[in-house]
Amino acid sequence: MNILDGIAAKKIVPLVSFDSPEQAVPLADALLAGGFDSVEVTFRTAAGAAGIAAIAKERPQMFVGAGTVLNEASLEAAIAAGAKFAVAPGFNPKVVAAAQRHGLPFVPGVATPSEVERGLDAGLTLLKFFPAGPMGGVKFLSAIYAPYRHTGVKFLATGGVSEANLAEWLACPAIAAVGGSWLAPKDDLAAGRWDAIAERCRAARRIAFP
Repeated sequence: MNILDGIAAKKIVPLVSFDSPEQAVPLADALLAGGFDSVEVTFRTAAGAAGIAAIAKERPQMFVGAGTVLNEASLEAAIAAGAKFAVAPGFNPKVVAAAQRHGLPFVPGVATPSEVERGLDAGLTLLKFFPAGPMGGVKFLSAIYAPYRHTGVKFLATGGVSEANLAEWLACPAIAAVGGSWLAPKDDLAAGRWDAIAERCRAARRIAFP
């Protein structure tokens, strides 16, 4: 089983943005306590690469990935930090090609049929559907998926996924997994509410694995 298949088996990928890399290891411990061994650390803050490096070094059992990888420089930083996969909000052919050269599992973002076809043309069968909620949710994704179902493509939906609609998303045949920041919101990270994060993870798993 490759890393992306492993993520799909978990059904949910926690998404986090660190204000400080010191939040990284306690957050990883909270996720592990809640039943998750994968996490996407975004590059939306300056602490992203350092947070990935801390988790990769101190909690090697975690499948830590980089999110918001917008260019080749970000990709190189993710690899140097120890990321085991990378995700982007959009489809940049240069970044896709660079990730493939490095052998790094990469999930670019798509929101239209044309972008899905670009992903298939690049040999990808897991694509990020973003922003999932504003683009029309499960109904829209199901419509896009219909003409491509036979290709084997699946989607990681992010942007608007929450505990309230988690069951609906996971029931969609197009979905491999979902990503969500509701599991570890910035307020909890800042306040060190690690028990609250762990409990939110456990609640999500009860939905995902009834």
